Amino acid sequence: MNKRLFSVILIVFIDLLGFSLILPLLPYYAETFGSNEFVTGLLVASYAAMQLIGAPILGRLSDRFGRRPILLVSIFGTFLGFLLLGLANSLWMLFASRILDGFTGGNLSVAQAYIADVTDEKNRSKGLGLIGAAFGLGFIIGPVTGGFLSQWGYPVPAFVAAALAFVNLVLVAAWLPESLTAEKRDQMLEKRPAFTLSALLQALKRPFSGSLLITRFFFGLAFAIFQTIFTLYALKKFQLDAQDTGLVLTYVGVLSVFVQGFLIGRLTQRFREDVLIAVSVIIMAVSLLGWAVVSSVFWLLVILTPTAMAGGILNTVLASTLTKAVEPQEVGGILGLAASIESLTRVIAPTLGGALLGGLGTWAPGAFSGGLLALLSFYVWRVIYGHPIAAEIRAKAGSPVAPAAISE
Repeated sequence: MNKRLFSVILIVFIDLLGFSLILPLLPYYAETFGSNEFVTGLLVASYAAMQLIGAPILGRLSDRFGRRPILLVSIFGTFLGFLLLGLANSLWMLFASRILDGFTGGNLSVAQAYIADVTDEKNRSKGLGLIGAAFGLGFIIGPVTGGFLSQWGYPVPAFVAAALAFVNLVLVAAWLPESLTAEKRDQMLEKRPAFTLSALLQALKRPFSGSLLITRFFFGLAFAIFQTIFTLYALKKFQLDAQDTGLVLTYVGVLSVFVQGFLIGRLTQRFREDVLIAVSVIIMAVSLLGWAVVSSVFWLLVILTPTAMAGGILNTVLASTLTKAVEPQEVGGILGLAASIESLTRVIAPTLGGALLGGLGTWAPGAFSGGLLALLSFYVWRVIYGHPIAAEIRAKAGSPVAPAAISE
C-alpha cells in the first residue's frame, strides 16, 4: 500500500473514531440539559441535515482548490465542533456544535475523491473499499470507547474526539501531499464546472450517473431504516438488552469491514461493477425481506450476514463507478452529491422506520425495505446493467466489457 493511500485511510479512521465516540451518548448528554424526545431527535437530525448541505459544497470546492486544503478546513471545523460540544453548558451549544460539525464533517467525499486521484480505474474499488473498512472499523471501536469514557462525564468523550480531530489536522498538514498536482489542476481549469447548485443537480439528469445516484438514494434509505430502527426492533421482537444488541451490530460491522477491506478488491477483479451492483441489490432485497420474518436470534444472525456483505459491496462499488462515470474535474462534486443523498436518507429513515415499527409491527421495516429494494432491482437491471458507459468503464480498466447495452 502506498504512503498516500495509507495516509488517507488512517485519516478517515481517526475521523470516524472521533465521530462515533460521541454519537451514542448524544441523547443522554442532551437529557442533562432538559431535552425531550422530540428535541433530541432534532439534535441528532441536525448533523445529517447540515451534512446534506455541506458534503456537495466541500466536494465541489475540492475539485476547484485541491483535496488537501479542503480536508484541512473541514477537519478544523470538526475540531471546533467537538470542542464546543465538550464546553457546552446549554442545549443551544449542543445544537451549534452538531450543526458546525455536520457542515464540515461531510469530508468523506473529499477523502474518496483523493483515493480516486491516486488510484487507476482497475484498483479504485479496492482503494475505496479500504476507506469503507476504515469507516466501519471506526464505528466498531468508537461507541465502546465513548461508553467507557462517559463514566467520567459526557464532556470527556467530546474532548477526546476533539483531540483526535486535532491529531488528524496535524497528520494532514504534515504527512498528506496534495493529490491534484498543479499540472492536473491546470489541465482541469478550462473544464471546471460552475460552482452552483444547478450544476451539481445536473448530474441527476444524466442517464448513467443519475441512475447511480437514484440507486444510492433508495439503497441508502432501505439500509438506513435497518440501521436506525434495529435497536428498538431487537428490544420489541427479541427483548435483547443494550449489550446483546451491541454485539449483534458489532457482528454486522465486522462483516462489512471484511467485505470492504479484503473481499471487494478480489470481487472487482473477477466481476464487472454493473453486475456487482445489480446482484447486490437483489441479495439485499431478499435478506431484508428475511429480516421481516425471522423467528429467532440465530436466524436473525444468519440473515444479517448477506445484508452486511451486500451493503458493503454496494457502498463501495456505487462510489467507484460514479468516479469513473464523470470527468476528472467533477469527481469531488459527484461524490459530495452522493454523500448528500446518503445524509438525506438518514434524515428520513428514523421517522419512517419508527412509524412502520410502531404502527404496523416488527415485520414492517424489513418488509418495506425489502420491497423497496425488490422494485429497485428491476430498475437497476433495466438502466445500469449493461449500460454503454459501464462497458466503457470496464474496457478502460482492462477487464471484459459489459454485454450489449440495454437501451434506456
